[in-house]
Amino acid sequence: MSDFVDRTQVASTRQAATPAIGEEEFLRFQDFFYRKTGIVFGAAKRYFVDRRLVERLAATGFGSLRAYLLHLRFEDAEGEELQRLINAMTVNETYFYREEYQFRCLVSSILPEVVSARAAAEKRPVRLWSLPCSTGEEPYSLALQLLENWREVDRYDVEIVASDIDTQVLRQAQAGLYDDRAVQYLPATIKARHFTRIEQGRWQISEDLRGSVDFVQVNLSDRAAMRRHQGAFDVIFCRNLLIYFDDASRRQAVEALYDALRPGGFVCLGHSESMSRISSLFTVRKFPDAIVYQKPLA
Repeated sequence: MSDFVDRTQVASTRQAATPAIGEEEFLRFQDFFYRKTGIVFGAAKRYFVDRRLVERLAATGFGSLRAYLLHLRFEDAEGEELQRLINAMTVNETYFYREEYQFRCLVSSILPEVVSARAAAEKRPVRLWSLPCSTGEEPYSLALQLLENWREVDRYDVEIVASDIDTQVLRQAQAGLYDDRAVQYLPATIKARHFTRIEQGRWQISEDLRGSVDFVQVNLSDRAAMRRHQGAFDVIFCRNLLIYFDDASRRQAVEALYDALRPGGFVCLGHSESMSRISSLFTVRKFPDAIVYQKPLA
C-alpha cells in the first residue's frame, strides 16, 4: 500500500462498525508497529493484538484497520493516537524484587566495582537506568535495595532514572500505588518501613522513594531520543524486553544501550536473554549472584 494516498480517504472510510481484522490487514499493522517500536507480534499473540486493535477502532470510530493506519500515518501529527495504541499493545506484568538475585549482585558486586574505578576526586553521581520500568516496581526495587543493603549508599549521590514507552504505566509508577500481588515478595519489615496500607489490598510506596526516581518516556527504538542519553549511566537494567524484538531490532537496541553506558558500565538482562546471541560489544562478567554484561573501559 502506497503512503501517497489521498488523505480524504481517511475520513470517508470511518464507519460505526468494527469488522474483524483480516490477515492482510494484520500484516500491515505488524509491519507498521514494528517500524515504530521494534516490537514483533507473532502468531501466538494474534488474539491479544486483534482484541486491542478492535478496541482502538471502536474508540476512534474507524470502520477498518486500513483507515486507522492511514490516520496514524497522515493525520496523527502529534502522535497522540499512536501513543494510545502503544499503551494498549505493551504488556506490563511485574512485581517488586522480581529476579532478586540481580539486585543482590548490584549491591554486592557491581556498584563496589563502579565506585572503585573512579578517581578519588570524582564527584559525579552514580546513575542507574531501569527500562522498561512498567508501573515502577523495578526502579523502586533498586531504590529499596540500595537503602537496605548497600552500606556505601550515603557516601554517593545516586540517581535512578526509569523509562517506558507506555505513558499510562509511567503515570501509575509516579503514583506508587500497588496491590497485594505486586508486593507479595517484599519482606514484611520493608513493607512496614517504606509502604503505607491505604485500604484493603492496596499499598503506596513512601513519598521519599517516589521522589527518588525520575520517570521519563523513552522508545528504545528511537535512535535520536536514545542519543540524548549517550554515556550517561553506570548500570542499566533492561530485562525481558529484547524477547519481544527480532534480531535486527535487538542489535539496534543493544547498540543504544552500549552508547548510553559510561565506559566500564554494566547491563543486566532478563534470565531468558543472552547478550552473546546478539552482540559482541560487551564483556561477559560472572559474579557470584548473576551473569551481567560490561562495556569495556577502552
